[in-house]
Amino acid sequence: MIDKSYNSARAAVADIFDGASVMIGGFGTAGMPDELIDALIARGVGNLTIINNNAGNGEQGVAALIREGRVKKIICSFPRQSDSHHFDARYRAGEVELELVPQGNLAARIQAAGAGLGAIFTPTGFGTALADGKETRSINGRDYVLEYPIQADFALIKAHRGDRWGNLVFRKTARNFGPIMAMAAKTSIAQVSEIVELGALDPEVIVTPGIFVQRVVEVPIAGQARAA
Repeated sequence: MIDKSYNSARAAVADIFDGASVMIGGFGTAGMPDELIDALIARGVGNLTIINNNAGNGEQGVAALIREGRVKKIICSFPRQSDSHHFDARYRAGEVELELVPQGNLAARIQAAGAGLGAIFTPTGFGTALADGKETRSINGRDYVLEYPIQADFALIKAHRGDRWGNLVFRKTARNFGPIMAMAAKTSIAQVSEIVELGALDPEVIVTPGIFVQRVVEVPIAGQARAA
C-alpha cells in the first residue's frame, strides 16, 4: 500500500542534511510552508542553499532560517523589501551569498529542471550584468541568454488538501511556485491542511500528481479539527 503521509512536520524533514539545497514555495507569505520551515530550523542543519521567490518577510518562514544563521546562499528574484531586515543584515555582513534571478527566469529555470531539460534560452537579462559570462544567441532576430535549470535536493511546499498518494490541490494564489518546485526536487515534501481519503479529490482539479510528491504531512488550519 502506498502511503506517503507523515505524522509530523519534524518527521517529514528528518533527513534534510547540512549543505542541502532546498526549494521553498511561497510568494511572500502566500503559500509559505511555515510549519515545515519551523521543523527544519528545529532540526538544526545549516549551510543551506535556499531557492525562493524572495529573501524572507519579518520573522517567519525564510526570514527565520536566515535569522538563525542556517542559510549559506539564497537564489531568489526579490531579496529586498521593507521587512527583509534579517537578509539585509546577513548579506551586508558577508554571511549570505545572493544569486539574483529575474522572476520569470526563476520560474522557467525551475520548470526546466522538472521537465528534464538541459538548458533554456531566455531574452530576460540580455545586455545586462545578469548575462555577464553567459552564452548568448540570436534566434529569429531576437537576442537570448543561455540559462541552466535550477534543481534541488528537497522542496518544501504548501497545498490545500492532499491524499496519502501525494496528490495535491492548492488554494488560489497560495499555489504559486509549489507545483513546479515539486517537479524539480529529488524529494518533495508537502504540508496540507487536510489529508483526505483516496478518491475524495476530483481528478480534474488535482494540480500536482502524487508522482512528484514523496511526503505529505497534515497541518490543520487553526481551529480546524484534525482528520481521523
